[in-house]
Parts: sequence; C-alpha cells; structure tokens
Amino acid sequence: MAEPLPALCLIAMPGRRRRTIELCQETERRGFAGIYVPSPFGNMSMCEALSWTTEKVTFGTAIAPIYQRTIVDFAQSAAMMHEVSGGRFRLGIGIAHGPSHVRMGVTPGKPLADTRAFIEKFRAQDSFGALPPIIVAALRKRMVALSGELAQGVVFANASLSHMAASLAALPAARRNDPAFFIGNMIPTCISDDVDAARAVNRRTLVNYAFLPNYRNYWKEAGYAEEMEAIEKAIDEGRRDDVPKYLTDKWVADNTLFGPAAKVREGVAAWRAAGVHTPVLVPSSAAGNQMTAIDEVFAAFG
Repeated sequence: MAEPLPALCLIAMPGRRRRTIELCQETERRGFAGIYVPSPFGNMSMCEALSWTTEKVTFGTAIAPIYQRTIVDFAQSAAMMHEVSGGRFRLGIGIAHGPSHVRMGVTPGKPLADTRAFIEKFRAQDSFGALPPIIVAALRKRMVALSGELAQGVVFANASLSHMAASLAALPAARRNDPAFFIGNMIPTCISDDVDAARAVNRRTLVNYAFLPNYRNYWKEAGYAEEMEAIEKAIDEGRRDDVPKYLTDKWVADNTLFGPAAKVREGVAAWRAAGVHTPVLVPSSAAGNQMTAIDEVFAAFG
C-alpha cells in the first residue's frame, strides 16, 4: 500500500491570493492529507475561502494567535466555517511569540493559563451553532499535556525528530493512539538534488526562530543546549550575524526536510514512525518562491 500523502502549509501572499486558492484546490485533487495555514496575511480569512472553494480536504489554522480576536468573533467565524465546510475545518490556536504580540499590541499572560481559559470560554459560546475541533500549538511538554486534556489535537512547528517521542509521552496513550486526535508538525521542507543548497534554505528559514526564547528553550529541552546557549551569547554581545553558524548541520537535519525527493519522502515516513500522524510540509525552494516550492512538492509526491 502506498504511503499516505502529507499535509501542506500554504500562505496566501498579497497579490497571489486567488492563485493560492487554486493551488489549494489542486492540493485537494492530488489527495494531500490537509491544508494548514499559518497566521501571516489572514489565515482565518483564507480558511473561510477554503470552506467554500474545496469539497473534501481537511483544512485549518496553524495557528491563529488567541490574542488577535475576541472569543465571540473567533466562535462566530469558526462556527461558520465548520458548518459550511461540512466539518472539515480545524481551529488551530496558540500563544504565538513576542514579535507577533508587539504587532497585535497585546500583552500576553501565562501561556498555559491563557490557553486553558481561551478553550473554556470558546467552548461556552453556544449561540452560533456547532464549533470545530480545537488543535493546540505546543512545543514543550506541559502544553502538549494540556492539548491532550482539553483539545482534539496538538500541532508542533519546527520540532526535533529526535525529541518527538519524549514530547508525545506527555499525551495519554489513548490520545497518542487515537486516529481522531490530530498530531501534526509543521516541517520546513526544501526539495532539491543540490543537498547543500536545500540545507542552506532551511537554515535561513529557521534563523528568525532561533532569536525567539520560546523556541530556544524547546531546543535546549530537545538536546541542543550548547548550540542555543552559544546563540544567546551571540545575541547578548550584538553578534546577530553569527547566529546561523550555531545552527549546525545535525540540528538542521533534525528539524527540517531537505534534499532529493526520495530523501524527503523517507523523512516524511520517519516523522510518522515517530508518532506524528500528519506531517505538514512547509515548502521553500532553492530555485524560486513559494509557487516553485509547491510545484516541487507536487512533483515529489505525484
């Protein structure tokens, strides 16, 4: 039996939003496992478009920051998408990170307490119709455990393959083994026969995350304390341009997929073997933009 296809991450960039919706329709036709949309450029709006323009594919936000809308507004929009799509929409939520809080003009509280309160208040909205499943963004184990307690799934981003079993151990076994409980990871992916170029693309993709304390704390937990402490020292000393050199080849290989199509397909299988039911490819290209990257994914999994 052929391996099931992964899911895809697509972003509707300004100027090519209609084209992105068309690519989502092609993603559905090709049988990919889902479409998950990160927060830049209005993922709730894109998901609403998908509720009308697709027929079978599962889709969702990965993630919508809980501070960017009121609970009532989230519930109204989510209920609409849930109903129109026939139950295919997943509301992926999360705390997000410092730079996004600045853009939104919000002051976050405690991540666990705020996430718990959001879910409880969201579920209490009973005036708008049925609400969709909630997927919680997590990196460290306490948030993973919270997803198992209160949500219908957990989604990681830029997680380490070598640490996934330890992360998922925070879930009850019944959740880990339940096909209806979503376990996903957003994986930076670059498909190219030029392995060095593809690795370099993924390293550039993740540099910005290395500046975020929540990600560094996760990667310390995952076994990369020496690398993360070197990055923190470089940041403290104003040597920001030195940060990429501490993102070692071993680290990039543990957190991303890159190289020829066959190698990437093997990597997807490895993530499934580690317990991630739905690997979500976040495509970049060594030879072009997101449009090129998506074509490369289609060719690799055609």
